[in-house]
Amino acid sequence: MRIYDGSPRQDFEEVLRSIGAFLDQRNMKEVLLLEAPDGFIVQGLVTSGSATGGWSESLGVESKETLTFIDDDIARFMEEALARRGTTTLPAATEGHYEQAFRVIGRYLDEQRPHDVFFFEQSGAFVVRMLHATQTGKQHTLTEFTREDIEGLVARGPSLRGKEPAAPAAKPS
Repeated sequence: MRIYDGSPRQDFEEVLRSIGAFLDQRNMKEVLLLEAPDGFIVQGLVTSGSATGGWSESLGVESKETLTFIDDDIARFMEEALARRGTTTLPAATEGHYEQAFRVIGRYLDEQRPHDVFFFEQSGAFVVRMLHATQTGKQHTLTEFTREDIEGLVARGPSLRGKEPAAPAAKPS
């Protein structure tokens, strides 16, 4: 997908927010996201099925699921998300966890303008790896968003809408 090599209407904030909304619908957790040349690869844990039997059966079966989203999927997700939200911005309480978290991570990525993105979640925290071009060549940088960082950025979101992006309180590694 290489967001900044493509269409001017795309940005990480909206693209990742749309993917996050889809993942919320699937009840996915412990997510890994990898940017690919033609989209994104997402892997996470999904609980499927529940039985009326014993305790362990009633929880369902947790399995790892891998999804590939190509540019056309992303465009569809973005259109569906825009239609769902309409012309008003939904309050954060109506958005799912990944829609919120991916949106604020996407906003941070838009400020950084990386060439390549990879991130994973563990227990509500995210580690983001970005590829940047520097004067000495390309290099990866790491940034960590704790659960508290994400919650703080989501809470600050309404005050930032319509303004220039502010630097998030993420911790470079």
